[in-house]
Amino acid sequence: MTTPDRRTSGFKDRTRLDAAVDRLLAAVKPHDRTERLPLNMADGRAVATTITAPNPVPGYDRAAMDGFAVRAADTFGAGERSPSVLETVPPEDEIVPGTAIPVDTGSELPAGADAVVMIEQVETNGEEIHVHQAVAEGENVGDAGEDVAEGETLYEPGHRLRPSDLGLLKSVGLWKLDVFKKPTVGVVPTGEELVEADPDPGEIIETNGLTVAQYVTRWGGEATYRDIVTDDESALRAAIQRDLTKDIIVTTGGSSVGERDLIPEIVDDLGELLIHGVAIKPGYPVAIGVVDETPVLMLPGYPVSCLVNAVQLLRPALKKAGHLSIEPVPSRDATLSRKVPSEPGSRTFARVETHDDESGELTATPVRTTGAGVLSSVALADGWVVVPEDREGYAAGDRVAVENWEQKP
Repeated sequence: MTTPDRRTSGFKDRTRLDAAVDRLLAAVKPHDRTERLPLNMADGRAVATTITAPNPVPGYDRAAMDGFAVRAADTFGAGERSPSVLETVPPEDEIVPGTAIPVDTGSELPAGADAVVMIEQVETNGEEIHVHQAVAEGENVGDAGEDVAEGETLYEPGHRLRPSDLGLLKSVGLWKLDVFKKPTVGVVPTGEELVEADPDPGEIIETNGLTVAQYVTRWGGEATYRDIVTDDESALRAAIQRDLTKDIIVTTGGSSVGERDLIPEIVDDLGELLIHGVAIKPGYPVAIGVVDETPVLMLPGYPVSCLVNAVQLLRPALKKAGHLSIEPVPSRDATLSRKVPSEPGSRTFARVETHDDESGELTATPVRTTGAGVLSSVALADGWVVVPEDREGYAAGDRVAVENWEQKP
């Protein structure tokens, strides 16, 4: 059981962000639930089984050029002065010695043919053609299975399906496939000051839970957005226990060390508190715990702090739970228009707005570098600059990477 000293002593130690991510990911276990979906519903999902091609693509030998399908042997020795003369026959016929059939690029090679003479090398004369250049067997022919061979492995478990993947799967004759179900997340907003609408003085409209739930959906999860839970130990305890069937539990608010910050102690009592306080700015009052093998991520109540920690901690945890690869947040290089200060020892996330300057170079302008409760600074920003723990900030004119957390996945 956590001692009450936590509430009055503040955060004596803050875990570095990389270590906090590692600790959370170690607590996350990828689930084993699968479902069979039609292709048009499988975009963005993780493949659950090894997928092999049941059919080759193309499924037949095909013409690779416009021209005439022939037997290569019938063109042997053909040249400008001594062309091979072949009789053209209808497409439904079979190629026999001395005959040719007109074909278009991509059309099936007629039976009996083993090469295609390009139309540029042919002179037509009634029902005959004069071939002015010999072709070798297989020339200008696309073999069956040239694109995808029958039995070829296409995707391994965990591959995140893209629209192009779905097109390929349809081309080999697959219409449904097994994918992992979306990881489930219980999102629990907490705080006695929160209301859903029409706040009185001293009350605040709940936004963190809604924001986090929407990002869970965007990142490939299935969120259950719970009603607000007040700062009552029994109510908070029940809320945690209710969602232990989820892959991850996320709470917003009540994660610091004040008298009303009850969540860390409750999680520690129900299970184990792994981390309380991370060296990240804004957002250091974040906590990580485990209850009955279910990871619990306790996000701060200030909106910007909540969002920063959701991107840095919840996003990778959600990906692991759902068998999806953990990829870096998309970023672009930009030049800072003003300096960005930072506190050494903490990783700072400075909100910026980007635009192209007259030369076409991307410029990043800090929106607001302080104020973890200023939600508008996130809405107005289109990215943030990450200042590592060992720097005191960046100067105006520095080239920096701007992370765009709004982009998928």
